[in-house]
Amino acid sequence: MSTKTVIQVAGPTAVGKTAVAIQLAQWLNTEIISFDSRQCYKELSIGVARPSESELQAVPHHFIASHSIHDKVDAASFAIYAQDQLNQLFGRYAVVVMVGGTGLYWKAFYEGLDKIPAIDPVIRDQVIEGYQKNGLAWLQAQVLQRDPLFASTGEMKNPQRLMRALEVIEATGQSIFSYREKREHPIAFDLISIGLELPRPQLIERIDARVNNMIQLGLAEEVKKLSPFSSLNALQTVGYQEIFAFLNQLISIEQAIEQIKINTRQYAKRQMTWFRKQEGIQWFEPTQLGAIKELIKSRVH
Repeated sequence: MSTKTVIQVAGPTAVGKTAVAIQLAQWLNTEIISFDSRQCYKELSIGVARPSESELQAVPHHFIASHSIHDKVDAASFAIYAQDQLNQLFGRYAVVVMVGGTGLYWKAFYEGLDKIPAIDPVIRDQVIEGYQKNGLAWLQAQVLQRDPLFASTGEMKNPQRLMRALEVIEATGQSIFSYREKREHPIAFDLISIGLELPRPQLIERIDARVNNMIQLGLAEEVKKLSPFSSLNALQTVGYQEIFAFLNQLISIEQAIEQIKINTRQYAKRQMTWFRKQEGIQWFEPTQLGAIKELIKSRVH
């Protein structure tokens, strides 16, 4: 057994991952690496439910407000970032906590990613422009026609994955699935995977309460300031797209709020589906901190 351990805290949005991760990190006297694909942007705060200043002061966090929306951040660059941070932290700690809900970022870090050739930025821009102009139905139709392999097994409601599949087939003539490859070198640490879950009605309640709170904290004002950058990849996300639609007078603020709640629930469901497939996760409710600590004590020596 290696002397280094990563404790993964995963689960859907609004389940309470931040609080549990902070309590574990304080108990273990260590630091936290986030694997959230949106909290890493310093310009996004309210809409991505970034940990509060007091939470960030309680335990040092990495990959939180570490990048700009103008930076190219993806699963592959996260994997490099996280491995680099982990190597540094393992110089000081035997255990590091990693917390988040972006399954693809975790997969890239832990398993390695598909070796896809670099895509010409012109092709990428054309695909993004096509989606912005014609919407999700157009994107789905394009992928269905060009990459039926992805369409039969992929995420046909996730615009980010659809755009990625389309740009890969446009650039290479190959389905994105033809590039699937696992990492070649073994991971040099032990992994304890904690999954957090709640009964669905309770999670929906928490999601709704969180969205209402975001509105009170000034989500519309945050999004308004970002209007000039609405086409950036970082802003193709729940909580921002709906408010852009409101600011562009396409829907009312009430409709935007309701849409954020619905889209967040759907996102949470996709997250649960993803993590349910991950091997080795032990599931707890966020209140079961004692049981989580017992599990960790039995595995970390």
